[in-house]
Amino acid sequence: MTFSKPTTVPDPPAETSWWPGADAVLEAATQSDGSPEPMLRALAADIMDPPVPGTGQTRGLWEMLATVAAIDLVAARTLEPHLDAAAILRQADLPWQPGRTWGVYAAEGPNMKLEAKPATRGFWTLHGVKPWCSLAERVSHALITAHTAQGRRLFAVPMHGLGVSVLPSQWVSRGMAHLPSGSVQFDGACATPVGETGWYLEREGFAVGGVGVAACWFGGAVGVLRHLIDSARRREPDQLALTWIGEADRLTCGAAELLGQAALRADEGSLDSLTAARVRGHVASVCQRVLQISAEATGPGPLATDEVHARRVADLGIYLRQHHAARDDAALGRMVLTERATQGVFSW
Repeated sequence: MTFSKPTTVPDPPAETSWWPGADAVLEAATQSDGSPEPMLRALAADIMDPPVPGTGQTRGLWEMLATVAAIDLVAARTLEPHLDAAAILRQADLPWQPGRTWGVYAAEGPNMKLEAKPATRGFWTLHGVKPWCSLAERVSHALITAHTAQGRRLFAVPMHGLGVSVLPSQWVSRGMAHLPSGSVQFDGACATPVGETGWYLEREGFAVGGVGVAACWFGGAVGVLRHLIDSARRREPDQLALTWIGEADRLTCGAAELLGQAALRADEGSLDSLTAARVRGHVASVCQRVLQISAEATGPGPLATDEVHARRVADLGIYLRQHHAARDDAALGRMVLTERATQGVFSW
């Protein structure tokens, strides 16, 4: 998939030589069928350094994420944090070790707190519970935020080491059904600091990584739109069907343009938090509307009888909840006011 032709270019894209592992990743996506296992195997077997956004490869990386997501959203949800971890480690000047699979766990939850305490020889220990840890039982390592006396800090943790216990799953979602996101108990687990206190949220790559997630949402919406177009081709479309297709195409092409421009800014080093929030919010809104159009245009039949389509719709619905809707718009509004107060003009 390319952002210039999001709905018409077939999967996978012809050019993948910019990352030798891309072919294996795309093959894993076609084998996933809603399971993370094929992608985890491909990532564990890859011996090449993954591509890092902001280094001239951002557009190709995001287009690949979108292509994978258009094929299978669980595959994309497995791939994206692994690549995000690679970028974070590179930014922290830490080595990438092949054969590992990575998660990134930075969410907080009510009545849950993960604390880090210094130990010996530069290591720390983790104590407490971390929520929303996708694939915690299956990834080999994770980057995890924890609270210290000085503030929140990021740590690298082997997920199969001592002191790490994945709590019984309460995951009942029909979306991402085979990719549970539950809680993990840490009882003195050994951890290595990554960056200084506060670095994870303050680093330049944080905004870029957030748009990478939006590229996955976008790919899922493209998959839904392709189903809508295929459904309309099975019979003579009436004016309503044409209207729905036209609106969905217009919205996805606009989102593709935004993602393409954001990729250029990322490689220039100018993709700031304000722009990233705008892009993420717009892409999320487009995806929600495409889901609504699909439901209204095709009715209950595909959701009840088409396994691939029904799974994609459910997967995209739960994946989009990483965007916090009005709360993220409120955060964006605060940034807009601050930007105007400090610079006197809007950044667009």
